[in-house]
Amino acid sequence: MSEPTTGRWYQANQRYLMAQIARVRGDLERHVARSETADGDPGDDELARELEAAAADLPSPAALENLCSTFGLTDYDRDMLLLCAGMELEGGFGALCARAQGVAERTYPTFGLALAALSDASWASLSPGGPLRRWQLIELGPGQAITSSPMRIDEPILHYLTGIGSPDERLVGLSERVVAEPGALVPSHLQLTEELVETWARTAGTARFPVIQLCGNEISGKAQVASEVCARLQLVLSRLPVAALPTVPAELRKLTRLFNRESLLAAGALLLDCDEVEAGDAIRDVTVRLLLAGYRGPLFLTTRKRRPGYERPVLTVDVSKPVRDEQRQIWHSLVGDESVRAGGELERLVSQFDLSAPTIEAAYARALGQSGAASGGDAAEGDARDLSDALWRSCRTQARPGLDDLAERIERCATWDQLVLPEQQKAVLREIVAHVRQQGKIYETWGFRGRSSRGLGINALFAGASGTGKTMAAEVVARELDLDLYRIDLASVISKYIGETEKNLGRVFDAAEEGGAILLFDEADALFGKRSEIRDSHDRYANVEVSYLLQRMESYRGLAVLTTNMRQALDHAFLRRLRFIVEFPFPDAPERAEIWRRIFPPETPTAGLELDKLARLSVAGGSIRNIALNAAFLAAENGDTVHMGHLLQAARSEFLKVQKAVPEKEVRDWSAES
Repeated sequence: MSEPTTGRWYQANQRYLMAQIARVRGDLERHVARSETADGDPGDDELARELEAAAADLPSPAALENLCSTFGLTDYDRDMLLLCAGMELEGGFGALCARAQGVAERTYPTFGLALAALSDASWASLSPGGPLRRWQLIELGPGQAITSSPMRIDEPILHYLTGIGSPDERLVGLSERVVAEPGALVPSHLQLTEELVETWARTAGTARFPVIQLCGNEISGKAQVASEVCARLQLVLSRLPVAALPTVPAELRKLTRLFNRESLLAAGALLLDCDEVEAGDAIRDVTVRLLLAGYRGPLFLTTRKRRPGYERPVLTVDVSKPVRDEQRQIWHSLVGDESVRAGGELERLVSQFDLSAPTIEAAYARALGQSGAASGGDAAEGDARDLSDALWRSCRTQARPGLDDLAERIERCATWDQLVLPEQQKAVLREIVAHVRQQGKIYETWGFRGRSSRGLGINALFAGASGTGKTMAAEVVARELDLDLYRIDLASVISKYIGETEKNLGRVFDAAEEGGAILLFDEADALFGKRSEIRDSHDRYANVEVSYLLQRMESYRGLAVLTTNMRQALDHAFLRRLRFIVEFPFPDAPERAEIWRRIFPPETPTAGLELDKLARLSVAGGSIRNIALNAAFLAAENGDTVHMGHLLQAARSEFLKVQKAVPEKEVRDWSAES
């Protein structure tokens, strides 16, 4: 309701409403007088004078007049509504209703009473299609004939008439008010807001506002844009999650009518939130279509992916996260310490993390708490270093939640010293680190992004037999870059249903985009087999899935790593689209000796370990780790130090897992006494 609830209008509105109720009460009293053939004058002239004076005192139209105009009520509709309002606002109305109907128990208004006592009576006023019942302005009690059923005014309508204008309780549990925050919009979102305001302003007064579909993963930004548009147009915005809506069509239509009524009475608009509903959810899609078909007010539809057209006109716009310059400005407004800026820490943050304004603010607040540094430029040099580190950790943590549900986060324990690889392979891994670390400078400062937007994603293939260190190498790279590492099992992502594989992959990349986490796709050969001759639609679609994955890898702002045990099974056309390929060879004897030398932590008690003998066992690093760990458990259980005999027993157990015997010539002289 747009009128103030205090001051002159409120008092005048109350006076006018009670004068109108008194007029209807006069009609009842005349009806009683006629039916009881009693004397008495209800004072028509006095009532008319009071009503005229009350109307003259109003600085703007009364709520009753607005209601009648909005819903097209006839004079008889209006008086029926006043009859029900009088029952709620005047203490003696119930007794008067009983006298007027000649039934002592009927201390309530009925349609029969309205037909008999009010002027210009019409049966059409109580039809389901009439405004009183269609807009649920009045309710009929159950279990009786229409003419004798109790009539009651709907509570929110009563509040509206009195000038209070409280929200409908039936909608409060489903929707929530969204209020614009002054100064919350970044320039790109502000420009979009102004365009949408102009669009809706041009359509004001038409039969239907176009639905504005806000697409993208910038959840908070979409809500801020919608709320600012409504603030500019003096509309009250409510967010309605589509998941909370009933799926039974009859219930949904009734609810939609209430939202329509709220929109008309309170200048309301809806934000239909579909962000958490998967595109292609048939039940929820029908729900959205029914609501859009029935709702007539201003409506925003927020969704991650574009949804197909509906019967109602739909204007689709993309709301992206703040661009890098805007993110940089937000960081600068929060971090006042010049040493943090001078050290390039903010540039690292902007380059690595793609965060919304609220997420940046939350990350900064968390970092302040972790570092104990002062804000606003007062930090000392040591505090600035602590704040820089805390900012990085906080940004990494803020970006995690979306990905934790979709992939396995791997703790980054491995170091360069633990990684036993030929120097050539280590050099490529260091090159990968440099590409990730310097991508902001190369793409933005040095202008490479302006030349081409294709192929800027950093991707790599780690190829080698099981246990040769592919996952450990990913850990080392993640630890060096201080980024999260997530493992995605491609075998579990691939679906036999057309389109599901892309949807699964899309969810992973979308969730990872904020933090630029390192994505490790295990068993790439499950998807990247050599392209076979296309015999049916499934073969054709398998190639589409591969192309989709490569396309997302090439556009991903972080590092994506594929691992495979069978490089020879991969299509050469696909290999050319990868930026790095790292071969992990099976370790030779000197490398195995080096792995054995580094495998036990310094705290582990060992005795008599002979590296040359251990290196004779032809196994990869992963198996060496398993043997060493099992031997440590055997020694601990026996209260002993780890010696060659424990390693021999552990080696035999390791080979049993693959139903093989340990080559005796390779473990010759492996004993506690050797």
